[in-house]
Amino acid sequence: MGETIREMYTEEQVTSKIAELAAQINEDMKGEPVTIICILKGASFFACDLAKRLTMPVVMDFMMVSSYGDGTVSSGNLRVKKDLEESIEGKNVIVVEDIVDSGRTLKYLKQDLKDRGAKSVKLCALLSKPARHEVEVDVEYIGFVIPDEFVVGYGLDYAQKYRNLPYIGVVEFD
Repeated sequence: MGETIREMYTEEQVTSKIAELAAQINEDMKGEPVTIICILKGASFFACDLAKRLTMPVVMDFMMVSSYGDGTVSSGNLRVKKDLEESIEGKNVIVVEDIVDSGRTLKYLKQDLKDRGAKSVKLCALLSKPARHEVEVDVEYIGFVIPDEFVVGYGLDYAQKYRNLPYIGVVEFD
């Protein structure tokens, strides 16, 4: 079985949306330092481009949390594969994720980071897929709301492929 990719959002649309999200975060944070926690691997492109547009002091750290494996549907079982290297106690944290699918990962992370003593925890996702949400989670910053289609590009993958596409595309299986 092969697959083809149909473009959903162009590179220019993605770049413009990231600039909008950064402007909103800049306004909300009013110059206070933030720690960006990039959720690997999918959010890496997004987190870096977002951080470049933030005007306050920014520290970046990384976590890897997985619930997919090589499939196209979340398994629902969360595993922290890489944890933070720095303490977030007393810090303003923005978790940067590629997509809100079931919502389980972000709900778990928001509570976990609060439990670790973060001053504030806000969530930022490039994409949200409401049809797949299984738990309620308040995501303060959302780029695009998309239909229930499997998307790749700009860091998102299918079986580790297509992360490098400069746009967001839909995987169509042949």
